[in-house]
Amino acid sequence: MASFSFGAGNAGKLLRIPLYALGRIATALVPRSRDLWVFGSAVGLADGAWALWEHAQAAGERAVWLTGSAVDDESARLRGIPFARKDTLRGFWLTARAAVTVVTHGFGDVNRYAATGGVIVQLWHGIPLKRIGLDTTATTASPLPILRGPAEALLSALYRRTQGRIRVLPAASEPVRGRLESAFGLRGTRVPVTGEPRTDVLTRGTAQERRARARTQLAELVDGVDDETPIVLYAPTWRDGAADPALPGADDVAALVDALDAAGALLLIRSHHLGSGDYAALQGARTRALGSDVVADVTPLLPGIDVLITDYSSLAYDAAYVPVPTVFFASDLDDYARSRGFYGTYADVAGADPARTWRQLASDLRATLTEPAERARRADTAAALSARVHAYADGRSTARVYREIKRIQASAAPIERAP
Repeated sequence: MASFSFGAGNAGKLLRIPLYALGRIATALVPRSRDLWVFGSAVGLADGAWALWEHAQAAGERAVWLTGSAVDDESARLRGIPFARKDTLRGFWLTARAAVTVVTHGFGDVNRYAATGGVIVQLWHGIPLKRIGLDTTATTASPLPILRGPAEALLSALYRRTQGRIRVLPAASEPVRGRLESAFGLRGTRVPVTGEPRTDVLTRGTAQERRARARTQLAELVDGVDDETPIVLYAPTWRDGAADPALPGADDVAALVDALDAAGALLLIRSHHLGSGDYAALQGARTRALGSDVVADVTPLLPGIDVLITDYSSLAYDAAYVPVPTVFFASDLDDYARSRGFYGTYADVAGADPARTWRQLASDLRATLTEPAERARRADTAAALSARVHAYADGRSTARVYREIKRIQASAAPIERAP
């Protein structure tokens, strides 16, 4: 059942316009710190924000993580880091005072009413394959059918104005930079090609060490993981609040289980954190749930995965970095291409013949798991995809982003320090 949609989110934005206005007035009066950094992420203490947090802490920066749930609070306590709830008065004060604000999804990762001024860093949460931001009408979908035109025009103007606050939006490569510039309405030095901090973890140590580390973590999260069992990760993308159209029937499940049995493989199901499909039909001895409630950030686990199944998720680009052989499954490709659209063509990423049915998916998966030549072919395809979209593979993307932030701070006008 979906938990969020653009329409519902946009309705909230329109209703909160007076609060945004009051927040803007307040932040104009609150003296900003010279050295305070605040961090937040919709997925918790994870993703690129956590990578940059660790780097900033090592560099001696004064930082606070702004949490959004009791789970995030406990995670911060366990890690022994300063934190505060983002939706409290203290969260507002810290965001308003921050010299640097770091988010991964949107300004709601911190206190949305105070996220103005200073150096705002939007790390985003993956290379977009489907169109995002200003490149899709879904972003400004009107919750008011009667006043659809004016509402969408207002939402578009608000989106451009809000995203215009971003000072640093790191890109993985020049092609990706073009996508982000278009989607966020930004230009020039605001979208530097630095690589993504979130992928640095995929370069630490040797390939064997990364796999062993990921397998150990997976074994702690789900039953049945060992050094030998092939692991398949199924990660469908978010459907903008709609139900997942690719839910399997009984015959589909039987074909998939046969493919898993043939290789003695385990299937991990990871629905998007903003909405999930009903995958009860897939529950069985060879399946496990690996949702965001189990682990917030799946990226460090990718070296322990043997095959990825996805449709339009940016996880395909992260897995390609490893590289993980990927089986693309796009049951609603024609409708999705028409309603949402892609950067380039889907075939550029998924090849000319992605699976369109569960039966075809099961056949492709069986071949990838049991035939070395097919597995090698898909791994080579993933590596070639990574080479096209990732300019760096040196584990220094976080350091480059940090240097860019410090460069901007050094060149900016002095910020008044509070007494």
